[in-house]
Amino acid sequence: MSEIQKALMKRILVLDGAMGTMLQRYNFNEEDFRGERFKNFHKSVKGNNDLLSLTQPQAIAQVHAKYFEAGCDIVETNTFSGTTIAMADYGMEDLVNELNFESARIAKEVADEFTNKEPHKPRFVAGAIGPTNKTASMSPDVNDPGFRAISFDELRVAYKQQAEALIDGGVDILLVETVFDTLNAKAALFAIDEIKEERNIEIPIMVSGTITDASGRTLSGQTAEAFLISVSHIPLLSIGFNCALGAKQLTPHLEAIARRTTLAVSAYPNAGLPNAFGEYDESPDQMAEQIREYLDKKLINIIGGCCGTTPEHIRAIAKIASDFSPRSINFNSQVTV
Repeated sequence: MSEIQKALMKRILVLDGAMGTMLQRYNFNEEDFRGERFKNFHKSVKGNNDLLSLTQPQAIAQVHAKYFEAGCDIVETNTFSGTTIAMADYGMEDLVNELNFESARIAKEVADEFTNKEPHKPRFVAGAIGPTNKTASMSPDVNDPGFRAISFDELRVAYKQQAEALIDGGVDILLVETVFDTLNAKAALFAIDEIKEERNIEIPIMVSGTITDASGRTLSGQTAEAFLISVSHIPLLSIGFNCALGAKQLTPHLEAIARRTTLAVSAYPNAGLPNAFGEYDESPDQMAEQIREYLDKKLINIIGGCCGTTPEHIRAIAKIASDFSPRSINFNSQVTV
């Protein structure tokens, strides 16, 4: 049993909050994103948060540290867009290996500092593998529904490159997250399985989907139950949902999977729903009180926050979570339908 599996058997683990929300507080401009190294780069790079692991590494380390100080057990690497597919928007595909390796190294260094200070509470790093900006299941052209902007194999190759660099950088877990198209996730899981076989290694895998709206389905049309079943052919550490919805709106979807799996269940909702300006107004206490329902119902094993959440939100959530025992887990069995 891995260290994180052992920890999950004992307590509810706390995941970090939003990296993007925290980076906005730095008000980085184009020059800051470029740094000295990319001073004369031929395209604008402002908004490429993954690049900050190379040009503003101290800021990335500070964000990780703030989340650990708030009570986190797990932080995610700054690699949400760390594939050649997503980096093509900035013309930075050749940086993918370095971006992922350095992001993992920074996070692991901070995690080790906290683990060394508190050996009774080991800290973990999850290598964040985002959904990419292209989908294998749907056409981006309403006039050509049969068209696909990317193939399964192209996704597999890109995800494999990212996952290998994250593993080389020292992550403890791989997190395939914000899944809106399960076929994309399957490509990532297939790639990870290839790596495990080729390297003869085991690494825990978390999968987190996104229910996009009140329909209760992912963007590619799956219900929570269908999503669970679709990815259960791969041995997983956890399955759950993040983003798009606030804690309250996510509850029924967590209920749907919690009663159908013996795996760990994760949740990291947004800080409510965005207001008219696209901002998140839900306070740490408001969000924590909604998450109390997850705990009362024993729906989750891993809890954190997505868009709009900060260390203040995570601190409030961690405080409540510490009063509850985790739902029971059996890592040898995945789905009971």
